[in-house]
Amino acid sequence: MHDSRSFPIPARLRRTVTGLTVLVAAGAATAPGPARAHPHVFIDGGVDFVFRDGTMLDALQVTWRYDAFETLYTLSSHGMALNAEGELDEADRLELVRLLSDWPEDFDGSAHLTVGGDAIALEWPSALDAHVVDGRLEMTFTRTLGTPVSLDAQYAEVAFYESTYFFAFSVTDEPRLVDAAAGCSVRVIPFDPDSQTEELSKALSTLGREETPEIENVGALFADRIAVTCG
Repeated sequence: MHDSRSFPIPARLRRTVTGLTVLVAAGAATAPGPARAHPHVFIDGGVDFVFRDGTMLDALQVTWRYDAFETLYTLSSHGMALNAEGELDEADRLELVRLLSDWPEDFDGSAHLTVGGDAIALEWPSALDAHVVDGRLEMTFTRTLGTPVSLDAQYAEVAFYESTYFFAFSVTDEPRLVDAAAGCSVRVIPFDPDSQTEELSKALSTLGREETPEIENVGALFADRIAVTCG
């Protein structure tokens, strides 16, 4: 069974998962392929890269975007509702930002950065903001590098995932390079379903609706990735 303490979501919002699990489980029976059967929360969005001095990577700006069902469930669980314009009243929006900013102690990221193959530590999420856009809750927040890293002639990669694969993240936003040198470039590397091993596919296909794989850091195996190079 999945341990809810590892959810990459603020503690006060974790109860929304139960409602979404019912919806996802109903759709899982018809979803093609074992990889689609076992995440219980689906989030799309992406990562922007913030530079200083042209090639020094300073921070990641992360976007999460929930589906309409999860959005309404989250709002209703806090006694909130969209107004006639399909938006949140400002008082409710600010309260939601406060609630979302209460990150769990074991938050594991979703944006996992490596440079030259080495993992780079990121500071705790900051500058969180939230809005409802086209009926969907959109969160943005910043992950600053503890020490800026030069990408001059270096290869950087962000893998967009949650370690247990309870939450499935997809890169749907074109990544931006903010204040980067002209020689920097970025590309998205989508997860390739054909890259699953036969053993992994078999293990996933045998799981129940409320189970997650007993494979360490399994989410990384299904991650969309974003690659950045400079020079």
